[in-house]
Amino acid sequence: MARPLVSVYDEKGNVTEETIKLPDVFKAPLRPDLVSFIHAQMRLNARQPYAVSRKAGHQTSAESWGTGRAVSRIPRVRGGGTHRSGQGAFGNMCRGGRMFAPTSVWRRWHRRINVAQKRYAICSAIAATGIPSLIMARGHSISEIPEVPLVVCDKLEGYKKTKDAVAFLKAVKAWSDIEKVYNSRRHRAGKGKMRNRRWKQKKGPLIIYNHNNGIKQAFRNIPGISFLQVDNLNLLKLAPGGHLGRFCIWTAGAFKKLNALYGTFKAPSQLKTGWRLPKPKMTMADFSRLIKSEEIQKAIRPRIIL
Repeated sequence: MARPLVSVYDEKGNVTEETIKLPDVFKAPLRPDLVSFIHAQMRLNARQPYAVSRKAGHQTSAESWGTGRAVSRIPRVRGGGTHRSGQGAFGNMCRGGRMFAPTSVWRRWHRRINVAQKRYAICSAIAATGIPSLIMARGHSISEIPEVPLVVCDKLEGYKKTKDAVAFLKAVKAWSDIEKVYNSRRHRAGKGKMRNRRWKQKKGPLIIYNHNNGIKQAFRNIPGISFLQVDNLNLLKLAPGGHLGRFCIWTAGAFKKLNALYGTFKAPSQLKTGWRLPKPKMTMADFSRLIKSEEIQKAIRPRIIL
């Protein structure tokens, strides 16, 4: 991330004369541990309460036969003339009995999330979208992409036709990532097939825009593509599964707004109260290059050879 400027591409995939200074949020520390934790907490907030019936397993008349009958003391169904009479009831070890510790809807389903941690995680996720190796490690096909992060002109926000969206993706060499989504479509294993989750497929590009002048209408029918408005960035889409490195396509207006949203290393955020961009603890992580640098080698005493 040494480059200070990012090129802006037009809808035909050609470089324009406009360049944008790389926002400082792309230099934020990468915290995969924090991203994974916050992602898991956010997922919990979408759960729907479930529980068994309070009457389940107890809708029969049963009483223990007591001792001296050479059978266990579990309550047994009253009466006769049927196979059910004399069978065990109520217990969790019995057929037709209740479960152990029946589930209840008043469980603590949701989680309170620390706002500072949540913002830190989003900053880390944004920073990871600018590192090609992390994007490729996540499974995206970006070998032909001209530049990462990929910033395109604001004309894209006015697209309304899917054919124009497809032409744009092919022009910027991002269509191979869509083909990957097409080829990954498969049946889900397990009961999810019965629950309106029959198909699975991989994630495609994430398009981050400033104004929706038709862009969602143009891209929504292309499989794998997600959308985010730059003011409402969501960790669940920036780092699906809690894994860093989503392939993002930014519009120029959205990209320019990042410094105001998340601040710089010298100034706090203008739009998020009390938020300062986290600084990396180490500005240089390449130890071998650091130790072998001229500045450090000059200050080190020569080796004593015996």
